[in-house]
Amino acid sequence: MANMSDYLENKMIDHLFRATSYAAPATLYIALSSGTLTDASTGAAMSEVTGGAYARVSIVSSTANWYSTNGTTSGASSGTGGTTSNVAAINFPTATADWGTVQSVAITDTQGTGAGQILFWGPLTSSKVVSNGDTFQFAVGSLSVQIDN
Repeated sequence: MANMSDYLENKMIDHLFRATSYAAPATLYIALSSGTLTDASTGAAMSEVTGGAYARVSIVSSTANWYSTNGTTSGASSGTGGTTSNVAAINFPTATADWGTVQSVAITDTQGTGAGQILFWGPLTSSKVVSNGDTFQFAVGSLSVQIDN
């Protein structure tokens, strides 16, 4: 996913160029959407999956949870691809009712469903129908975020 939300773009511009403080979230939350997202989407205004035991998955921002741009879990990033990805599998709770068709994923700054700001977003490679009893997962390295390129 290479789509940064308008919210985060504005925060980065203000932080880097306008000396306005921005505190990165200590924990990121992975959300699933049954709709198409845009840069203007927010956590409150997305077609987020609900019900059936659905909950956003939390991932602490750390070198243990996200690969550096050069593919390691230690030290500062020194790669040239501008990309990170998840070190461990990201497992959503087992659906206790049909969730419908998941089309997009978002990385947000808030745990609560339908809340907060989207930081990054992207469509799934292919939509996935999640039915009662299914477990939605991103395998190791499959949720990637690319800042440049």
